[in-house]
Amino acid sequence: MRLDALEIGKDAIIASVASDDAALRQHILDMGLTPGTEVTMMKYAPMGDPMEIRLRGYELTLRRADAARIELVDVHDTDAVAAANPHREACAHPALGEGVTPRGGKMAIAVGDPIRFALAGNQNCGKTTLFNQLTGSNQHVGNFPGVTVDRKDGTVRNHPEATVTDLPGIYSLSPYTGEEVVSRQFILDSRPDALINIIDATNIERNLYLTLQLIELDRPMVVALNMMDEVLANGGSVDVNRLEGQLGVPVVPISAVKGEGIDELVEHAVHVARFDERPGRLDFCTPDGPGGGAVHRCIHGIASLIEDHARASQIPVRFAATKLVEGDELVISALHLDKNELDGIEHIISQMEEESGTDRLSALADMRFSFIEGVCQACVTKPHESREHLRSVAIDRVLTGRYTAIPMFLLIMAAVFWLTFGAVGAPLQGLMEQLVGAGISAIDDALTAFGTNPVVKSLVVDGVLAGVGSVLSFLPIIVVLFLLLSILEDSGYMARVAFVMDKVLRRFGLSGRSFVPMLVGFGCSVPAIMSTRTLPSEHDRKMTVMLTPFMSCSAKLPVYGLLCAAFFPQATVPAIVSLYVLGIVVGMVVALVLRRTAFKGEPVPFIMELPNYRLPGFKTTLMLAWDKAKGFVTKAFTIIFVASVAVWFLQTFDVRMNVVSDQSQSLLAMVGGFIAPVFAPLGFGDWRASCALVCGLLAKESVISTLTVLLGSSSATALSGMFAPATAYVFLVFTLLYPPCVAAIGTVKSELGGRYAVAVFALQVGVAWLVAFAFHTVMLAVGVL
Repeated sequence: MRLDALEIGKDAIIASVASDDAALRQHILDMGLTPGTEVTMMKYAPMGDPMEIRLRGYELTLRRADAARIELVDVHDTDAVAAANPHREACAHPALGEGVTPRGGKMAIAVGDPIRFALAGNQNCGKTTLFNQLTGSNQHVGNFPGVTVDRKDGTVRNHPEATVTDLPGIYSLSPYTGEEVVSRQFILDSRPDALINIIDATNIERNLYLTLQLIELDRPMVVALNMMDEVLANGGSVDVNRLEGQLGVPVVPISAVKGEGIDELVEHAVHVARFDERPGRLDFCTPDGPGGGAVHRCIHGIASLIEDHARASQIPVRFAATKLVEGDELVISALHLDKNELDGIEHIISQMEEESGTDRLSALADMRFSFIEGVCQACVTKPHESREHLRSVAIDRVLTGRYTAIPMFLLIMAAVFWLTFGAVGAPLQGLMEQLVGAGISAIDDALTAFGTNPVVKSLVVDGVLAGVGSVLSFLPIIVVLFLLLSILEDSGYMARVAFVMDKVLRRFGLSGRSFVPMLVGFGCSVPAIMSTRTLPSEHDRKMTVMLTPFMSCSAKLPVYGLLCAAFFPQATVPAIVSLYVLGIVVGMVVALVLRRTAFKGEPVPFIMELPNYRLPGFKTTLMLAWDKAKGFVTKAFTIIFVASVAVWFLQTFDVRMNVVSDQSQSLLAMVGGFIAPVFAPLGFGDWRASCALVCGLLAKESVISTLTVLLGSSSATALSGMFAPATAYVFLVFTLLYPPCVAAIGTVKSELGGRYAVAVFALQVGVAWLVAFAFHTVMLAVGVL
C-alpha cells in the first residue's frame, strides 16, 4: 500500500521512499519519513489535498501525489496508548565543565575580546523569541554576503563584546532550500566562535536531526533545550546530564518565552567560545550497525580518503564525508577531487549500499535517526499528549475543517480589515492627524512670528511638513495591520492557511507555500518578495514574486483612505475592501496567463510542518510592531521627505527659476503635461494626477503628499476639483495595480536580477492601464461618467 491510500485513523510503517528527484527524496528523508518509521493518517485538507500525517511526535503535510512515492507495510489501527519509556526525574543542570568531555580547553579568546555566535534551529522552535531575549533592542537587520536572505545581528545583553547572528530556520544542512545553503556557508566561511542550537524540547526527536549535522561542523556549540516548561507541565522530563554526555556538547534547559535559563545559556556559550571547546564526539554511526556497520565503514573510509582535501578547503572532515555520501554538489565542488578519487568514493558508497541492503540517502538518514532514537530512549521521558497539542487539534477541527476552513479564513481576514480600518486603526489615525495638524500649525505660527522668508516658509510648511505629515497620519493603520499579520503568523495559523489553500493555488501554478508571501504582501511588498526565498522551487519563487505586487500593500492605504473618505463617505470601508478584492482577482487572472506562457510546468511538492498553535510572545510582537513603525517613519523622513521637497520645488518655480503664482506655469506642470496624455483615456488626464502617480513610484505614500502639496490641501473640496467619484475610483484602480515603490522593484532585482525587475515593472504598468481603461469604459457605457 502507498501512503496516499492510507485511511484516516490508521497507522503504518514506511517500507521505502521512491523519487527520481534526488533533492526531493533527500528532503523527504530529512523530514523524518525514513524506512521503518511509523506514520499516522490524520486528515485531508478541505478540498481533499494535501494530507496531514503524524510521525515522530509532530504533524507534517504533503500532497497525495508525493505521498504516492512512499510504500507502506503493516497497516493497523492507531495505537490507543503511546509506548511509554521509563520516567526520569528532572535533574539540576551541571555547572560549567560538568556533564561533557569537550575537546580543547585552552583559552582561545581573551576576556573582553570580541565573540561571535550563530543561532541555529528548526522553524517554529522559538528561535526568534530567544534571539530577542539574548539581544533585547540591540539588533539590526542586513543581508548575508552575496545573497538577499535576511540577516539579523545583535549584541548580547550584559556582554557588549559578544554578538549573535540569527540564521534562517532550517530542518537540515542539505542544500534543498536557499536558507539551508546560506546557514551552512555562513558557519563554514564566517567561522563563528560558537554555535547556539535551539531545539524544541516537546519535539526533541525531530529537532536533534539538525543538531547532529551541526555537531559534524566541529565548532564550539551549546544546545538550548527550549519549551522545557511545557515538557514538565505535561508530565515529561529530560535527563540533561545524560543528554550532554550522549551528544558531547553542553545542553541548557530554557524557556525563551518566560526568559528562564537565558543567563545560564549565555554563560555556557561564552565559555565554550572563549576556550574553543569542540564537541566531545563527531561520530554517530556504530560499528555494529546495519550490514555489519556498513555505514560506519563507508563514512570513515571516505573521511580518510578526503582528509587532506577537506583541511585545504577548511571543511570539517566528518561533515564533508557525510555530504559526499549524500552526493552534495556544493561540497564535491569545494573539495576539488580528481576523477580517480571520485570513482573511489563512489565504489565505497556502492559497497555500503550492497552490504546494508538500502540506498545511500536512506542509510544515512536512518543512521542519524537511529542514534537519535537511542538518545531519546536513554534520556527523555516523553510527556503524555500535551495541552498545546490537544488545543491545536480542537482548533484545527474548525480552522481546517472541511466545511469551516474557508468561511473561517474569510471571517479572520474580515476581522483583520475591520480592526485595521475601523475599531482600532481609525481612532488612532484620527488622534495622529490631530497631533500632526497641531504640530504643523504651531510651526507655521512660529515661522510667521519670526518673519521668515515666504519662500522658505512655504518650503517648510507646504513642502516638508504637509507632505511628510499627511503620510505620518496613517502610521497607526500600518502598525495595526503588521501587528495583526504577525500575530497570525507567529500563532501557527499561516501554516494552516497554506495547507487549506494549496489545492486552490495549484490551479494557478503555485503551491500553498506561496500563499504566505502573498498574504505578507498586504503588509509590504518588500518583505513579501524577500520571504519567497523560503520556497524550495525557482518556478514557484519567480512566479510568486511576479504576482505578489498585485496584493495591495499597506503603503497604498493612505491613498485609499483619503480618496474613499472624500468621495465615498458613506461606504468608505466597502470601497477600500473592493480594491483589495480586485487586486486578488487580477492577480489570479495574471497567474493563469503566466502559467500558460512563461511559467509552464507543475509547482514543486508541498511538504511542510504544522506547528502547535501558540500565543505569540508579547515582547516579540511589540518588537516587530516597533520595527515596522521605525521603518515606516524612516521612509517618511527619507524617500517621502525628498519627494515632498522635489515636488514643492517643481511646483513653486518655472524654467527661469522664478516663483510662480499659477501652478500651471510651474516645472511640475510641464513634466506632468508630457505624461498626462497617457492617462487621458482613463479619465484623469489632469497633470497633477500624473505627477502624483510618478512620485508614487518613489513610495506609494508620496501620492498623497504630492496631491496635498499641489492642491494646497487634502480636503474633499480640494480633491473634487480634480476628480469626480467615478474617476477617483478609476484612479484608485490604477494606483492599486501599477508598479510598487522603487524599494520593491529594487528587491525584485536583488532577488531575481534586472530582467525580472523590468518584467515586473512592465507587467504591472500594462495590467494597471488595461484594467483601469476597462473600468472607465464600462462606467461610460452605463452612464456613470
